[in-house]
Amino acid sequence: MQSKSDTNRATKTDYLTFFIGGEEYGVPILRVREILDLNPETLTRVPAAPPCVRGVINLRGSVVPVADLAIQFGQPACVFTKLTCVVVVEVAIEGELTVMGLMVDAVNQTMELTADEIESAPAFGTIARAEYLIGMGNAGKKFVMLLDIDRVLSPEELHNTRNLQNAASEPVNV
Repeated sequence: MQSKSDTNRATKTDYLTFFIGGEEYGVPILRVREILDLNPETLTRVPAAPPCVRGVINLRGSVVPVADLAIQFGQPACVFTKLTCVVVVEVAIEGELTVMGLMVDAVNQTMELTADEIESAPAFGTIARAEYLIGMGNAGKKFVMLLDIDRVLSPEELHNTRNLQNAASEPVNV
C-alpha cells in the first residue's frame, strides 16, 4: 500500500518547455493559456514600462503585457525570428490571476515530471537567478530549468530589473 507521500511523489505534472538565450526553461502547462506566433508589428511599446516589458499585444480585445525574460535574466533582448513566439500564461499577482505573455526564442516540447525527477536549483551557473527557479527537471542527459513565473513576473521583480538597469547605466565616480 502506498503512503500519501508516495502517491504525491508519483503524481506527474506537465510542463511546457521553451528556449531563452540558448537555455531551456519550463512552466507548468496548467498555467499556459496559449502559444502565439509573434509579429513585431503587433507589439505596442508602452512608455515608462519596465525594460523587460517589450510592449503589449491585443489578444481578442484584451491588453496583454509581453515580458522578455532574457532581459529579466540580464541577457540581451530576444531577437525576432520566425521561431520567436509568445507563451501566454496566468500569473498570480496579489492573489489574482493575471494574463501575461512571455517572449521566448522558441517553444520546444511538453514533458511530464514527477517530484522525484525535479532536483533543487543550483545557486550558480544559470542565467536565471536561483530564486526564479522552482527546480531543475531531469530530462535524461540534461536538465530543464523550471520557472516560478509568479516570482519572475511579480511587480517587485519587474521594478527591480529597472533599478538594476538604471544603476548599470549610471557613471561610476573613481
